[in-house]
Amino acid sequence: MSPWQPCKRRDFIKRLRKLDFDGPYSGTRHQFMIYGHYRLTIPSNREYSTPQLRMMINEVERIIKHGINSDEWNKLA
Repeated sequence: MSPWQPCKRRDFIKRLRKLDFDGPYSGTRHQFMIYGHYRLTIPSNREYSTPQLRMMINEVERIIKHGINSDEWNKLA
């Protein structure tokens, strides 16, 4: 299994779209993406550090009810 690496915001959004998220839509402070009736806030950083990326992926895993390992995440690119 390959290690987790920082991810650019644009790449993160593209990968979420491949997981059937819609958006991003503009919110009051941050943009967000929709999956069913769930809303995922997208921070405005240009690049997400590894800890920040893992925190957001954990939230994505709870929303889609499916675990994502680093190899699966890299294949979404």
